[in-house]
Amino acid sequence: MATLKFLSFLILQLFLIANNCESVEVGFYKKTCPNVEAIVKETTKHYISIAPTLAAPLLRMHFHDCFVRGCDGSVLLNSTKGNKAEKDAIPNQSLRGFQVIDAAKSALEKECPGIVSCSDILALAARDAVSLINGPTWSVPLGRRDGRVSILSEASKNLPTPFDNFTTLKTTFGALGLNVKDLVVLSGGHTIGMSHCFSFSSRLYNFTGKGDMDPNMDQNYINHLEIKCKPGDVTTIVEMDPGSFKSFDTDYYSMVSKRRGLFASDAALLTDTQTKHYVLSQLNPHGSTFFKDFGESMVKMGQIGILTGRAGEIRKHCAFRN
Repeated sequence: MATLKFLSFLILQLFLIANNCESVEVGFYKKTCPNVEAIVKETTKHYISIAPTLAAPLLRMHFHDCFVRGCDGSVLLNSTKGNKAEKDAIPNQSLRGFQVIDAAKSALEKECPGIVSCSDILALAARDAVSLINGPTWSVPLGRRDGRVSILSEASKNLPTPFDNFTTLKTTFGALGLNVKDLVVLSGGHTIGMSHCFSFSSRLYNFTGKGDMDPNMDQNYINHLEIKCKPGDVTTIVEMDPGSFKSFDTDYYSMVSKRRGLFASDAALLTDTQTKHYVLSQLNPHGSTFFKDFGESMVKMGQIGILTGRAGEIRKHCAFRN
């Protein structure tokens, strides 16, 4: 299965290389739409100031976009009568913040119609959302074009899950050109946001199918989560980084080091020598490299499978093909 996924990725990359002769670059719109970054930031700031919890979904939306068909805005497309889109896949049904992207697109269409892609807007909004809640900022290379295809089954098949072990995570990230350091760094995005109980309840009640708990999770933390999440609970949400879920910081790595990572995929970071070393190295806030590393890995992730040149299109409305 892993080999087939990797071969599929290589075929996709060869196709993209053949059709794209240009690359993304910082300042891509400096002549055609010089205010693009200011407009996206102002729009994002407006929404985040009203609802700071939107920052995590916007970051997650960019992540989910890039992991399926590359960073082409396919996660933004609505389903049609003849096609169920990525947006309706189970992992994406909890995504929020589409109104932020739509508002930024609307403002940009007034400023410079038909110029800025939805996939670029999403990459910028994810960056701005993080920086607006005390996180790092980074220069975003731009020039992506929007894809015309969005398929529900591809999202269900290709997105990492909270249940993945380290081997599965390494394979999934590796197939997209991301290495083990990118894996542990991007996992740090779990420092913000909320999660439904069903994403981790098996660790509390039925880890191996025998009604047992996950021995890799701190017992006191299990007791705390059991108060909030009863067996079969599909509606309750909990903080992914308790006490700090609205602020982008290094607390996530502290939680993981104490065996209090919420997901099995978080706990998996302690099962590999390289990722465990990274987790522990971020515990000293004065010696942490996380902010710098996160920006670098986001830029790298943001260039997965991009469409440039004459490929794809510049959508007029982000939820619909032209």
